[in-house]
Order: sequence, then structure tokens, then C-alpha cells
Amino acid sequence: MAKCEICDKGAHFGIKVSHSHRRSNKMWKSNVKSVRVKVNGGTKKMYVCTRCLRSGAVERA
Repeated sequence: MAKCEICDKGAHFGIKVSHSHRRSNKMWKSNVKSVRVKVNGGTKKMYVCTRCLRSGAVERA
């Protein structure tokens, strides 16, 4: 669900390293909001990342 419908930005995976250098898996989720957006003269509810909202790639309804 945490995927932008405009730029397809999703979750990133990596390894978390503690102070004692024990390693475990980590997931970074993208900052995705549920927003009402103007599409083809109407409104539609979409999941959009905050970078797309801030850059003006999407116009809020």
C-alpha cells in the first residue's frame, strides 16, 4: 500500500547495524498520503508521496 501512484516510490530495504555491530533487516517506508486529486476534470482518491505533492506533480481537489 505504501507506494506512490505518480512516481512508484515504495519501501526500501537495508540492514540496521547496532552499536555492537549486530545486523538485522530494516525497512524504510516512503511518506505516502491518501489525497483527493483532480484527474480529467473529476476528483479521485490516490496515494501520493509528499515529494510529488510538494513539487506540484499533482493538483489537490
